[in-house]
Amino acid sequence: MSNYNSKSLKAEEFISDEEILETLKFAEENKDDTETMKKILERARDCKGLTYREAAQLLECEDPEIQELIFSTAKYIKERNYGNRIVMFAPLYLSNYCINGCRYCPYHGQNKHIRRSKLTQEEIKKEVIALQDMGHKRLAIELGEHPTINPIEYVLESIETIYSIKHKNGAIRRVNVNIAATTVENYKKLHDAGIGTYILFQETYNKKQYEFLHPTGPKSDYAYHTEAMDRAMQGGIDDVGCGVLFGLNLYKYDFVGILMHAKHLEDTYGCGPHTISVPRVRPADDINPDDLKNGVPDDVFKRIIAILRIAVPYTGIIMSTRESEEMRGEAIEIGVSQISGGSRTSVGGYVEEEKEEDNSAQFDVNDRRTLGEVVDWLIDKDHVPSFCTACYRAGRTGDRFMSLVKKGQIANICLPNALMTLKEYLEDYASEETKEKGLALIRRQLDNIPNEKVRDLVTQHLEDMDQGMRDFRL
Repeated sequence: MSNYNSKSLKAEEFISDEEILETLKFAEENKDDTETMKKILERARDCKGLTYREAAQLLECEDPEIQELIFSTAKYIKERNYGNRIVMFAPLYLSNYCINGCRYCPYHGQNKHIRRSKLTQEEIKKEVIALQDMGHKRLAIELGEHPTINPIEYVLESIETIYSIKHKNGAIRRVNVNIAATTVENYKKLHDAGIGTYILFQETYNKKQYEFLHPTGPKSDYAYHTEAMDRAMQGGIDDVGCGVLFGLNLYKYDFVGILMHAKHLEDTYGCGPHTISVPRVRPADDINPDDLKNGVPDDVFKRIIAILRIAVPYTGIIMSTRESEEMRGEAIEIGVSQISGGSRTSVGGYVEEEKEEDNSAQFDVNDRRTLGEVVDWLIDKDHVPSFCTACYRAGRTGDRFMSLVKKGQIANICLPNALMTLKEYLEDYASEETKEKGLALIRRQLDNIPNEKVRDLVTQHLEDMDQGMRDFRL
């Protein structure tokens, strides 16, 4: 009998190996039941999500008609829940000192030839000003796990520094945090510091493979790592972001695992993950993805993204610059709602761009375009680049944000905020060509705000920005 229990606080019960294997067997046995899958996809248009078994069955199916239905359904749900907004962010690497032994990450403690760095608070200020000068308003801070070099006090001080910097019209309004699993007490400290989303990648949900990939260091404790989101929730952080690193393990297993994790959070705390990230393994110093032998082909990867959008319709899906311009362009049509732009994955990389011979980056960046180029590209694709942080600053986090998505209220809240933050960007940072195209996009998108009073208010705020006023939000 399976030990699976979605409301258990024990990792091996809310992520049950036996239940995942039974689910994969079920999916394999029912992969040709196209009539059932058509019914699943028709019902999915109500935006209530899927069970992990239904999602696994869809992923297993090779029928071209069903695959086309998957993509069209994902596109419909993406447009209904998120419109054509794409939230912009950038990672900020503070330190690459780490004591873990992760086999897929160049930060691992046994790598003796990587250049190690840790930013001082003054260096952080310079990095943040460089990011503000690009136009960024939202950051995700990243650093390796090292209890003495990168203690929680350093993280908290760095967050305070980031929020304190106001340069020209720039300001970082939301700091998301991607740090190692920690204690409830430390999560309370992060919550009190005003973080946005706490992000932690599971890497893989397969316990045996997880322990092989993490042979040494605190991260080797599978249960402690997997239960981190529970401790974050208990510490008051209700916006949490999950993810796996596709390519470390069999993708079908981890696909089911992340949906199980989302169900666990929803069932236990009434709020699923605020975001799900979908990185794939990339080359890096001391790391060869070919050695991991679990690569995910592009066509399968796109199906994973589309089915995630269908299965967890309320969550934001994040894609980083690990992926190419082409892949990111396809992904935002079928599910992805947040992307990074102008990213640097090395410590101090915004002030001084990493040289080719340097080796301090966590992974190779595939999409090397500047933020301005990415914004221009999105506008050409009729997407709205959004620098919005309004919900976090207004206290609409956790289940309060999720209820907006589930009730279809994004068009009256998120679209207006996206348009206002885009206008800020266009006025302060864009080229004249991009500004002209962006203003035309804003004029077109105003008609998509259903509430007339909201539409009139946004129109007034957009005009106020011409007089130099900033930071309007609903």
